Amino acid sequence: MFREPLRLRGKVALVTGGARGIGQCFAQRLAADGAAVAVLDVAAADETLSLIKDAHNSTTFAARCDVTRPDQVTSAVRDALNALGQVDILVNNAGVYPAIALVDMGWEQWRHVLATNLDSVFHLTRAVLPGMIERGWGRIISVSSTTFHSGMPYNTHYTASKGGIIGFTSSLAAEVGASGVTVNTIAPGLIRTPGTEAGLPAELFARLAELQAIPRSGQPADLAGALSFLASDDAAYITGQTLHVDGGYTRT
Repeated sequence: MFREPLRLRGKVALVTGGARGIGQCFAQRLAADGAAVAVLDVAAADETLSLIKDAHNSTTFAARCDVTRPDQVTSAVRDALNALGQVDILVNNAGVYPAIALVDMGWEQWRHVLATNLDSVFHLTRAVLPGMIERGWGRIISVSSTTFHSGMPYNTHYTASKGGIIGFTSSLAAEVGASGVTVNTIAPGLIRTPGTEAGLPAELFARLAELQAIPRSGQPADLAGALSFLASDDAAYITGQTLHVDGGYTRT
């Protein structure tokens, strides 16, 4: 009755933004749990696939895809389905966060972030949801952010997009719950990745860690553990939820 080590054996997962950072860690964890993994990214995902094959010898697929383009999403998902047969687990991870003050932000800058972070969730979910409903099993897991609750200066576009994901999640969960499909969100705090370490001052990591119940910076593996749980049958009775993975930063 308790979970097996390969609790996602026989499942197929699709991860957006899986060529690097958190998305790469997600893809590796899903493969470690036994899933076949498809990776969509605007960049080449050769490194991710190589890491998965070397460690787990899992079935994989990758496609270059701009998730803001519905035509590219449709084509990439079709190719993934042809290669792997189905998509049981969708991980909406692709995202951008260019810092800029609202008074300096142009419409195109606003739209680029919303299109990448939020519109892509619509495009990908709509592409794979019919198959999940038909099979009576599915997991849609999107990455939001604790900034929706705490705010973040110079990131109104990013924070708005992440709040939209939370609303999308709760509404779709109510819509498809009877079909065997769960819809949840992971809200990370500040996570150490090559991207965040290059773009943020080192003292910010230390300062935020002091405000957390668990006084250390988060790692991609912390998020991957939460993802593994939500993707599994262990979480079959959990839907419409936002799971904060932030060391207790948003505990109050």
